[in-house]
Amino acid sequence: MKRIVILAAALAAAVLGVGAASAADYSPRGSVVTYRHDPAFERGYSGLLPGCDDPAVLKSVTSAFAHREKAYWNSGLELVEFRRPREVGYRSWGLSFVPRRFCVAHSFTNDGRKRLVSYNIAEQQGFASLSWGVEWCVSGLDRSLAYAPGCKMARP
Repeated sequence: MKRIVILAAALAAAVLGVGAASAADYSPRGSVVTYRHDPAFERGYSGLLPGCDDPAVLKSVTSAFAHREKAYWNSGLELVEFRRPREVGYRSWGLSFVPRRFCVAHSFTNDGRKRLVSYNIAEQQGFASLSWGVEWCVSGLDRSLAYAPGCKMARP
């Protein structure tokens, strides 16, 4: 019975020419949005984030990487050392987005290979939105291709 109802609805939509819904922009043509001040600040964001070389940030990346390698990939691979962590962007997507600091660093894994680690520190993305959180990607080890190609999606 359920299949018949679904088929009837699909047939009616095809006959009546009903297509997919589309979003509409109701702002006047040519209008430009100007902000009095930082729109993210109105939502409670301060923009105060730890630096790329902050030990707590690097420890967060290291421990999350080790956990993921062990739990999902049954691997003992770990990040051993970070070299030259540097900022490559801060609020690169604009003032109305969640404040993020984009960073890259070279890291050595316990198999002796040097890898590029891309990570971003975002405000209110930690536990229960009470502090900052870190998203990261290790080049050559993004097995699920979440930040493909080559961890590019983890950078600005």
